[in-house]
Formats: sequence, structure tokens, C-alpha cells
Amino acid sequence: MAATATAVALDVTAPDFKLPATDGKTYALKDVAGPNGTVIVFLCNHCPYVKAVIDRLIADARALKVEGVGFAAICANDATRYPEDSFEAMTAFARRHALPFPYLHDESQRAARAYGAVCTPDYFGYDSALKLKYRGRLDEGRTSPPRPGARRELLDAMRAVAAGRAIPGEQIPSIGCSIKWKG
Repeated sequence: MAATATAVALDVTAPDFKLPATDGKTYALKDVAGPNGTVIVFLCNHCPYVKAVIDRLIADARALKVEGVGFAAICANDATRYPEDSFEAMTAFARRHALPFPYLHDESQRAARAYGAVCTPDYFGYDSALKLKYRGRLDEGRTSPPRPGARRELLDAMRAVAAGRAIPGEQIPSIGCSIKWKG
């Protein structure tokens, strides 16, 4: 079922976390934060919205890394009810897509709740002080690619954040599969 990210107050501080990743390490927020900003995106393996954007998301994450923006993805779905989102499946997904960022497992769902994550994908863009500056979408594509020449909304916003400029335009909420909450 599709869900839309909810509006949030900008300039709130990013919640900290300490989560295991598919690369065998454990990461806290400070470990993934970049000197010029940070993107935290909530993903899962089975959502058609995630599958449709994953290649564009990877390309934008690589571009932002060069500009000093850190990046991490978190899967918080209930893996008991959705085994395709288990840690083992996450590891296979990360390997298959050669994710250039840590893919973290939020089994307790505490990080997802702290961030106010609603859907997959759900994007949170922070400045160098870890204050929320962007809560929008990747681009206008949903389960199909965006039209040629469409704005790369997350990329443009985070480039502005990294350069200390105002974010261009309105922030259009992401849409995707709802987070699969436990019980």
C-alpha cells in the first residue's frame, strides 16, 4: 500500500543511531555523516518504488559523496512478516546493487520511529550541523523513470546544502510502500 511522507519541521537535529550494516560493521550517525551534509534514506528490498529508483539513488549518492555529503540507508521493515526484508536479504540486495553506502538494519524500528519515517523510500537531508534541511523525494519518478530533463530534487537540494545555499523550490514528499511496523 502506498504511503506519502509526512511534513516535518525543518532544522531539527538528526536522531542518533547505532545499527548493524550489511558490510559486517556497526554504524552510528557520526560514522556516516559527511563534512558538508548527510542523507539518511529509509529503504527496503521488496518495494516497487525502491526497485524503480535504486539505480538513480545510487548515482546521486555517488555524486554527493564527491561533494562531501555522507549517505546511509536504513531498512526498518518487520522481517518476520516480510522475510524479503530480512538482514540476509538486505545483504544480498546490497551486494547485487553494489551499494556505495552503508545499508543498516533497524530491527527494533527505533531509528525509523525517531526519524518519523513513513514509507520506502523516505529521504532525510541534513546540513553539516545535522539539522534537517530536506524532506522530499528523489525526483518525480515513482515506479517508472522521470521524464527527460526532470529535476534531480534530492541531488539539487543536497548540493545547495553542501554549498551553504538555500534549497531551491518546494519540497515534494516522497511516496512509496508504507513502513512495515511490528505488531
